Amino acid sequence: MELRKLLPAASLLLLPVLGQAQNPVISTSYTPDPAPYVHDGKVYLFVDHDEDDATYFLMKDWLLYSTADMVNWTYLGAQVSTATFGWAFQGDRAWASQAVERNGKWYWYVCLTEAETRSDALAVAIADDPQGPWRDAIGGPLATGFSFIDPTVFIDNDGIPYLFWGNKGCWYGRLNDDMISFADGWKEVPGFHDPACFGPESVKMNWAKGKEEMMVGYEEGPWVTRKGDTYYMTYPAGGVPEHMAYSTAPTIDGPWTYRGRIMDEAENSFTIHGGEIYYKGQWYMFYHNGALPNGGGFHRSTCVEEFELGPDGSIPFIPFTKEGPSPVGTINPYERVEAETMASSWGVKTDRKDGKDHYVTQIHNGDWIKVREVDFGDKAAEMVSVETLNFMSEGRIEFYLDELGGNPIAGLDIRDGQTANTSRIRGNVTGRHDLYILFRGGDEQLFDFDWWKMN
Repeated sequence: MELRKLLPAASLLLLPVLGQAQNPVISTSYTPDPAPYVHDGKVYLFVDHDEDDATYFLMKDWLLYSTADMVNWTYLGAQVSTATFGWAFQGDRAWASQAVERNGKWYWYVCLTEAETRSDALAVAIADDPQGPWRDAIGGPLATGFSFIDPTVFIDNDGIPYLFWGNKGCWYGRLNDDMISFADGWKEVPGFHDPACFGPESVKMNWAKGKEEMMVGYEEGPWVTRKGDTYYMTYPAGGVPEHMAYSTAPTIDGPWTYRGRIMDEAENSFTIHGGEIYYKGQWYMFYHNGALPNGGGFHRSTCVEEFELGPDGSIPFIPFTKEGPSPVGTINPYERVEAETMASSWGVKTDRKDGKDHYVTQIHNGDWIKVREVDFGDKAAEMVSVETLNFMSEGRIEFYLDELGGNPIAGLDIRDGQTANTSRIRGNVTGRHDLYILFRGGDEQLFDFDWWKMN
């Protein structure tokens, strides 16, 4: 069964569940291992991509999203895939990643599998813009070996970059200024095997030795930041199922001190992975769960929670919510709004292209998109325009304020040969609203949806 839909009528039945909830924040694809990055007034979200038909970890590409308001996310494409790296095992093993900008260049650190040796490998893609084009920065792996997975990149206040990584072990190395080579190799994080550094021991499978043994709480997926004079590492801990914990240190080289659990085990997922950012005066913790329809341990989705640091700089225990973060901005309907900008949806998907032109696809009768915090202002909107493409079957696009039901404020019929259409808005639409976009038609796939705009 695909994520796309159960039955057309189910889209309305699920409104109390999906329409009001903000977590997970992406509903068009499964998006595990979120890696947020703040740049130029936006949050960029780099994620993996669990395939809809996965029965294990089946991941072929990495996806990119952005937001300026923390509730509506714009899809920016499948910018990097295993095909970006010709030396890598193709069509699978596009696992956790993180990206960063430095000196006008973007560096996307990913983990995959080297085709020739079938070893874990760290790789780097490089671009001038987060929407590409991205290319292999090295022409081979940055590093290979056992457990070379889950990279996190960190640039210290003095401009020195570091890369951390590892599952059931944690290693790190200082990067050169080129961001694609190590200055003096890498080493294990000091104190890693000490429970005082990385949490209480428990029995875990040590895959390197092929047997179970007592190991510290740290499991995988390190995320390194600096807050003031203190270095923080958050990470999945406790074995399987994982919870989120953290340690702190006075220097990047340690000594690290275990500070405790900050998130419980994720809903319907035996893993949890993410990290924190500070944006527009608020701290946010990103993680994944299996809460979307047909979700689970191999169908995971990005979620976000707000939190505040304690007076002593401690990270508090952060409970899971369905509501997610509060909005910190609005959508201007009088400017072109990309169809792939949304807070939640049912049934629809986004394309799997790279580049800068994207759209909503796999649209069927009863599917819908929700856009939050649409600010119409004091002057009533009069007209709405849309642009569609790739016509397949006649249908209709309807716009509703605040909820699906009752009369739409506008409806546009989409017929063969049309790409743009305009309709008059009914009623005096002013102020701030949530906007639902509902698709109607027959039993076939309808068309693709590019953008909409009010005037």
